[in-house]
Amino acid sequence: MSDNMSKFDKACEQSPFLSLHAKTQEFIKQTADFYSFSFSQIRQLIIAAVDLQMWDFDIKELWREDKNAFKDFFEKYEQIRDTPKKYLPQKTRAQTKIQFASIDKNMIGFGRCPVATPKTRCCNLLTLDAVEGCAYGCSYCSIQTFYGSKVSLNTNFAQKLSCIELDKNKIYHIGTGQSSDSLMLGNKDGILDALIEFARKNPNAVLEFKSKSANIKYLLKANLPPNIICTFSLNPQMVIDNEEHFTASLKERIKAAVRLSQNGVLVGFHFHPMIYFEGWQKEYEAIADELVRNFNSKNVALISMGTLTFIKPVLRQIRAKADKSRILQMPLTEANGKFSYPIEIKKQMFGTLYKAFKTWHKDVFFYLCMEDESLWSSVFGFEYENNDTFENAMKNAYMNKINKYMRDKNR
Repeated sequence: MSDNMSKFDKACEQSPFLSLHAKTQEFIKQTADFYSFSFSQIRQLIIAAVDLQMWDFDIKELWREDKNAFKDFFEKYEQIRDTPKKYLPQKTRAQTKIQFASIDKNMIGFGRCPVATPKTRCCNLLTLDAVEGCAYGCSYCSIQTFYGSKVSLNTNFAQKLSCIELDKNKIYHIGTGQSSDSLMLGNKDGILDALIEFARKNPNAVLEFKSKSANIKYLLKANLPPNIICTFSLNPQMVIDNEEHFTASLKERIKAAVRLSQNGVLVGFHFHPMIYFEGWQKEYEAIADELVRNFNSKNVALISMGTLTFIKPVLRQIRAKADKSRILQMPLTEANGKFSYPIEIKKQMFGTLYKAFKTWHKDVFFYLCMEDESLWSSVFGFEYENNDTFENAMKNAYMNKINKYMRDKNR
């Protein structure tokens, strides 16, 4: 085996080479041999080819045979990558069948948010793993990197949940949507019953159900305690069609939130991840306008903003699957050990959306989720000194909103 071939085989093993179409694999193999590319160059070429394939481009159409072929190609690739993606409407949306599995863990996953880092402003959210795994298939999903596409339910969940003892003198903010979608399964195996009872038992805990579904049928007939907040992740329908597969539509999510709010439940909205694409400003402003028209800000607990942030295992997983997606067609900049948009793009997106909610600024708790602390001043005009200060402000805001909402409701 030649030296070039051994480098090529090694590069293939350490890259998503097998995700490429057969003709593209052969092209890269012949090109790498012809130019005697190094291991690093071959690996870079494979990764770029996978990205282009996901974006409906063909590496062969961009390649020009000359002595500067490698440099010229990557200039074209980077130009495509850094140009705001253009989404096309999809006529139909696929459905998925959820694959269930039961697991018997000694304990329930209960602890700090798994993506927390001291280098970004974090609310110190506590997470409760009622379910592990998500079947919605969002192209940017990190959950499937760790749990796969199967959805696992912890057996005897209610009994295990009842063993968690909280300090009655503290305020807690607990989310159930970090390892799965909070409402995807409804009340399967009594999951929601157990969580509702947990919230009722612990009135000093704000329990947040975060979802991209519209599966609220059970919640509408249940007697929910006031410390349960139902939040919905929102994106323009164009993004949902192309990147958030199997989830509820934007209209369905907003309609579900309206029905819950009318039923006396506090709601909130997560614009996370916001995605930079052609026409993004108009689309996100339109969602803000719709929310302002359909909701009383007194019934809305929170608006969060954040954007695409990838760790290396998630990038590898996306490229290994190589599904049709433009999610990685973006200027990936290293940020605190992860990869995300440049700060200037984030300022533009977050600032635009926050401004669109101007009439809600005094009544609703706005925050940036897992973003660099430097963004707070430019977006909101203030910043928290540290994560603990942010956490306390959030929890007090939620509790004050819950208490006021209940007083107004009982008048």
